[in-house]
Amino acid sequence: MGGFIFIFMNVILPIIIIVSTGYVIQLKFKLDRGTLAKLAIHYVMPAFIFMSLYESDINFSLFVKILLFLSLYACATFLVTRFIARFLDLDRGQRILFTNSNLFYNAGNYGVPVNDLVFRSDPYAMSVQVIMVVFQNMFAYSYGIFSLSAENSGRGRALLGYFRMPIFYGLALGLLFNYFDIGVPAPVTSALDYMRNAMIGIVLFILGAQIAGIKFKRLRFSAFAASLSRLVIGPAMAFVMLFLSGIEGTTAQAILITSAMPAAVNSSIIAQQYSDDPEYAAEIVMMSTLLSAATVSSVIYAAMIIF
Repeated sequence: MGGFIFIFMNVILPIIIIVSTGYVIQLKFKLDRGTLAKLAIHYVMPAFIFMSLYESDINFSLFVKILLFLSLYACATFLVTRFIARFLDLDRGQRILFTNSNLFYNAGNYGVPVNDLVFRSDPYAMSVQVIMVVFQNMFAYSYGIFSLSAENSGRGRALLGYFRMPIFYGLALGLLFNYFDIGVPAPVTSALDYMRNAMIGIVLFILGAQIAGIKFKRLRFSAFAASLSRLVIGPAMAFVMLFLSGIEGTTAQAILITSAMPAAVNSSIIAQQYSDDPEYAAEIVMMSTLLSAATVSSVIYAAMIIF
């Protein structure tokens, strides 16, 4: 019990404070959330991803293994959550949103700060996290839109747009510079370090601002079920798959902890544009984020003991 309280006080509570600050300030000043998102996507995240990969000791065979694991985990999540959605007798639109809220978890705005605090800025642990962030973003803006939209032009533009984002090039260049051991001039690394150090405070603030912009009028039982599925069944499945795959140590810990993240705000944003019931997605994001304070602490505690 003492370990759980220590994790909550030193990892989750600081995150809650920053997210709450962003939430309150957004309600008071009505900041432009689009501009805030651009600040993260085009400024701090690319520098953060590049430096995390550039400085880490990457085993590229492990890199491929992680991507394979995440793909299999996504397939298993799809099958299990689609079965639960059918059991709850949801209509087709809600089944898709129920499933997507479990497939797309907040590996970035929430998962990256958690990883940084849990592993004390360990470059290797963060490189695993970065792989998960990139996988989630590409998956959300490809399958996430494919599943809700019938217009190929809109889906294609969204997917192509991802490859125009600086986050993608931060990943590609970080891997390239690491693999070929390419040196970066000291003034550039100093600048990138300053940008990277701003990341946690900015992305958590933005998460709070995004949550403040989520609007819904009711709370449905199936949204609560989707939240529990994301926060409880998700990490339970990840644990079984990690055990069977033989992935251990820091890699397994980072993956298991991130598998416990709440539904991504992206799932609500995509639903606002492509779904007839975006309020349902918003309910799941809000509810899973609130409940995650307890469940993520528990998963962190378990991950540290088991792996």
